[in-house]
Amino acid sequence: MNKILKYGLLGTGAVVCTAVAGAAYVAATFNPNDYKPQIIQAVKDSKQRSLRLDGDIKLSFFPNIGANLSKVSLSEFNSANEFAAIESARVSLAFMPLLSKQVVVNEVAVSGLQVVLVKHKDGTTNIDDLLAKDEKKKEAEKAASSQPVKFDIASVSIAKTNFTYRDEGTGAQYAVKDLNLKTGRVAMGVPSKIDLSVGVQANQPKLDIAAQLKATLTFDPDKQSYQLQGMELQASGSALDISNLKVKASGDASADLTTQEFGAKKFKLNATGTKAKDNFEAALDAPSLSLTKDKFSGEKLTLNAKLDGASGNIAAALSLPGLEGNAQSFKSSAFTLDLDVKQPEQTFKVKLSSPLSGNFQAQQFNLSNLTVAVNATGDKLPNKSVSSEMKGSVQVDALKQNVQANLAGGLLQSQVKAKIGVSGFANPAIQFDVDIDQIDVDLYLPKKSADAAQPVAAKPGQPEPPLDLSALRKLNLDGSLRIGSLKVANVKSAKIRLDVKARNGVVNINPLSASLYQGSMDGSVSVNAQATPSISINQSLGGVNVAALTKDAANFDTLEGKGNVGMNLTMQGNTVSAMKKALNGNMSLNLADGAIKGINVAKKLRDAQGMFGKGGASAQTQSANKEEKTDFSELKATFKVSSGVAHNDDLSLKSPLLRLTGNGDIDIGNDSINYVAKATLAKTLEGQGGKDSVGGITVPVRVSGPFADLKYTLDFGAMVGEAAKQKVEARKEEVKTKLKGELKGLFK
Repeated sequence: MNKILKYGLLGTGAVVCTAVAGAAYVAATFNPNDYKPQIIQAVKDSKQRSLRLDGDIKLSFFPNIGANLSKVSLSEFNSANEFAAIESARVSLAFMPLLSKQVVVNEVAVSGLQVVLVKHKDGTTNIDDLLAKDEKKKEAEKAASSQPVKFDIASVSIAKTNFTYRDEGTGAQYAVKDLNLKTGRVAMGVPSKIDLSVGVQANQPKLDIAAQLKATLTFDPDKQSYQLQGMELQASGSALDISNLKVKASGDASADLTTQEFGAKKFKLNATGTKAKDNFEAALDAPSLSLTKDKFSGEKLTLNAKLDGASGNIAAALSLPGLEGNAQSFKSSAFTLDLDVKQPEQTFKVKLSSPLSGNFQAQQFNLSNLTVAVNATGDKLPNKSVSSEMKGSVQVDALKQNVQANLAGGLLQSQVKAKIGVSGFANPAIQFDVDIDQIDVDLYLPKKSADAAQPVAAKPGQPEPPLDLSALRKLNLDGSLRIGSLKVANVKSAKIRLDVKARNGVVNINPLSASLYQGSMDGSVSVNAQATPSISINQSLGGVNVAALTKDAANFDTLEGKGNVGMNLTMQGNTVSAMKKALNGNMSLNLADGAIKGINVAKKLRDAQGMFGKGGASAQTQSANKEEKTDFSELKATFKVSSGVAHNDDLSLKSPLLRLTGNGDIDIGNDSINYVAKATLAKTLEGQGGKDSVGGITVPVRVSGPFADLKYTLDFGAMVGEAAKQKVEARKEEVKTKLKGELKGLFK
């Protein structure tokens, strides 16, 4: 036995010595550079490509088998254009482990590799000829793969490497630039440190990123298991329309492709960038995340985002504690979303919290116990602070594109009950049923200064800005709104009820009813935003205090009284001015126990009674005087509106001292009036400051000028003429009566 062992060892040593001696002899006598022409010609004959070997070829055989190449390039198929090139490459393998089918690589070093891949318009590529293999080669590879070879690489070094892919059909181009990779020992199941830097560029989509990765990699291809520990990733550049992009990631990650298990620990991701002149930040924190083919779970997944813009900034924080689920469904015990919106004049904080559950297969998601808390602060808010909280539930069915929400509670300074449904996400159809106890809209609107209260006319030479009703064209709405009390634009109302239907650019509000200013309103409004915008108004106001309404609504303090107002109007145009000038329809007015402010007709006539018997009476014109008014017990009028002008022929004003009729035009389109009223006095002016008998006289009163500066003209000349005419008529009656008496006596 000892002799057998002895002779065996001697034989093995002899074989090894012979192999070493042979390898030494080959290394000493064989020069591969002498065969460059043959190698170049062989490539030319077999691949129809031009190979250039401008550097020396160095080979080693023992104790390592290796090769060292430099300045090598390969042309395109049947072309002189360069396909690939390499500055230098070194590979060395330990000789002895090869005998036991173990590949031990001492070094793999590549520098200056340049490769251009092209996909032509016909679908072929510039490497199709290099990928062609005969059947024998495939069988050999298959046989080799059935007996896996173990490998062990001491280190890998790749530097200054560039890959380019170009698609001539689509024009897309992708490039990997300045690829640099350094590793420690690379072997199955052995942790290896890697240091990678690379640049990635693309034009579809637009991309220009530089990235660096440091980590410890452990892998086992046989078990399809991979682990990254101590990962540190940094990337910067631009992507899509995001510039100044910076991304940082850290943590541990693992993947087992056999069992389809993935995991992450201490994983953090941070990103910053600029988009459309706005700066954003995002941070993802997943301290423990596990994903298998059957289920997933996470202790606490949080996402924070911040967007800074010229008009303020918004910050969002999303938290999903207790997250667990599988391929069909998931749930989180306390989903929360915090929003912090800061603007120059005010700040909003919104918090949403609820248990969250969902079904991936059915694409259904449920916020079963939702709480929405809002806190707003700002100098222009009521008491500089507003807080509210609403509770309810929200269900989302993404497969059917349906959302249902049921909420109740405080919103700003109101108590709200709301049911809202949305169908279709691309063109949403919204249904709603909302109850609000009270709301003062003016509290949240910008305060108007005295100058801002006046309408701003377009500057000379500049067109009036058009009405923009484009948002109504896509509106699909059907619902009902009820408000206990409402104040908007200083107009106060109560018991508001409106039903809205909007579709294809047509918005109908019917009914539109409310109680306001000791009376009521009932009617409808229709807006057509298609092509040239048009508006239809059909409203009846009953028992309304007109003075209070017009004072609050338009600061118009000219008419007093209580009664009924009717409107049936249409208008059309691309601007407010065009709308006013295209106003058509009719209006009616029926008031009692009121007054017309600006002039006291009775007082003016009393002051003018000294003109009787004088020939110098003439017309007098005065501006409206807020201290004067003409009382009436009844005022009725109807108007026919055509092309922005309201024409009236049946004015009837009655009071114990005065009867007033008239006709004329109110030019709504140009904000002016041209109207003539005829006032007939009673027998005495007592009750309005006079006792003189000038009754029975008819006085023309012309009202004219712009609304902002009305002028009242009294024609006293006509008044004197009327008085003289009345005296003549009275004298005629006296003569006639006397004549009748004398004739009667004569006949007797």
